[in-house]
Amino acid sequence: MKTIVIYYSFGGSTKAEAERVAAENDAVLCRVEETKDRSLFSTFVQGAPNAKYRKASEIKKIDQDLNLFDRIVIGCPVWGGYPAPAFNAIAELLPSGKEVELFFCSSGGETPKSSQGTKDLISKKGCRVISYRDVKTGKSPGKAKD
Repeated sequence: MKTIVIYYSFGGSTKAEAERVAAENDAVLCRVEETKDRSLFSTFVQGAPNAKYRKASEIKKIDQDLNLFDRIVIGCPVWGGYPAPAFNAIAELLPSGKEVELFFCSSGGETPKSSQGTKDLISKKGCRVISYRDVKTGKSPGKAKD
């Protein structure tokens, strides 16, 4: 089974988890970047509300064809209890019929307000969520931008 780990990281914790997951699964690692640089201030003032309302941020074109993978693992930070807006942009790229695993990193470690809506977003793309994990990092965002 060919696997890709596609992730967006703001402070570095999601990157570290994505690298670990990719190494454990002999998977291709694909970093997603937003087209605009984001400050810690804009993350809280603009990013968190956009996350709550499931708005997608504009991301740079990725260099992988997701159709070539059987399993897609997506990782993102949590902003205000919801996946960062880059997650919504990644979800828009999903081809139907894929198995999808999700992990979300935050200092608090949980996404109870958003988990069902996040799973529904993936299901609407014709994909099946086979795993959903919240990763408690214990680190505040913005301390070590990658």
